[in-house]
Amino acid sequence: MSEKVSVGFVGGGNISGQYIRGCRKFEILNITAVSDLNMDRARAVAQENDIPRACTVEELLADPDVDIVLNLTIPAAHAAVSLSAIEAGKHVYSEKPLALTTADGRAVLNAVAANGVRLGCAPDTFLGGGLQTCRKLIDDGVIGEPIAATAFMMSGGPESWHPNPFFLYEVGAGPLFDVGPYYLTTLVNLLGPVAGVSALARKTFPERVATSKELYGQRIPVYTPTHVAGLLDFAAGPVGTLITSFDIPGGSQLPRIEIYGSKGTLIVPDPNTFKGPVRLKLAGEKEWQEVPLTHSPDVGRGIGLADMAYAVKSGRPHRVSGDLAYHVLENMESLLRASEERRYLPIESTCARPQPLPVGLPQGTLDS
Repeated sequence: MSEKVSVGFVGGGNISGQYIRGCRKFEILNITAVSDLNMDRARAVAQENDIPRACTVEELLADPDVDIVLNLTIPAAHAAVSLSAIEAGKHVYSEKPLALTTADGRAVLNAVAANGVRLGCAPDTFLGGGLQTCRKLIDDGVIGEPIAATAFMMSGGPESWHPNPFFLYEVGAGPLFDVGPYYLTTLVNLLGPVAGVSALARKTFPERVATSKELYGQRIPVYTPTHVAGLLDFAAGPVGTLITSFDIPGGSQLPRIEIYGSKGTLIVPDPNTFKGPVRLKLAGEKEWQEVPLTHSPDVGRGIGLADMAYAVKSGRPHRVSGDLAYHVLENMESLLRASEERRYLPIESTCARPQPLPVGLPQGTLDS
């Protein structure tokens, strides 16, 4: 087993539990501290999850024994917290999005280069068994040359279930910035970077009414588009259609993601999960077939952080990279701007397709 890498959490909110469970699936990670602006919350998370120490954010950043800072703050704080950790000499793994603007995202990348540390950013679901199986099928040429892709996230909005949905209707959130990273990251992993985009977007309702138990009846002002229909011009040639919406109260039967190739069609599982099913239908076949997964689905949030920890030790590139997250961020920002300006916008950034995971890795490891 590789020497353990120490991880300190900044943020003890709802998502922290998923990361704790996911990180503990990997032998290389050791969660040593949790911090939060609310110290009572930090202490509760530490006690409930047997984490050795609860501390302030400042204490965590100053701790020489913390190797990687896991940034689980709200989206509006992602860039500032990441910058503070980077300047403290820490590697950083952030929840999505990398930042709310490309200007802030670029500042984070520049700080990483200046300080010689690593930067990773969710989502890491594309490292799960379902999406890695899809990647292998495409790379092996099973569906032939990729021609096009469709991706749909059709929802009535989070106010019916989320305990605090207000921030999801702020600038820098909405369906595109909140859920879009799962879809865009998956598409880049499968088809490569995007060269340009166009889009139309609208804000259908000026306010929402919470119906969750915690906030029932409270009104939520809406400050960002809630239905975004985009076109993605992939550098390698495929044409993509992406729709993200909080404006579909009646539900939808559209697929999550489909990839269309010259030899067949691939149905991709929900990119917000790590599992299947993966379905395939080749030209001339009458029935869809479910494809056995080539990689383990028994992983969760934190596999990308574990991959970065292995990369820190070995010196190899990590898969859930800052460059990938910045490329996704520029795509999202450009989709909204393309709608405002009613035109096609080139994407200036690019990134490498992450290397696929090897087949047959022992459970709990990522390097053979």
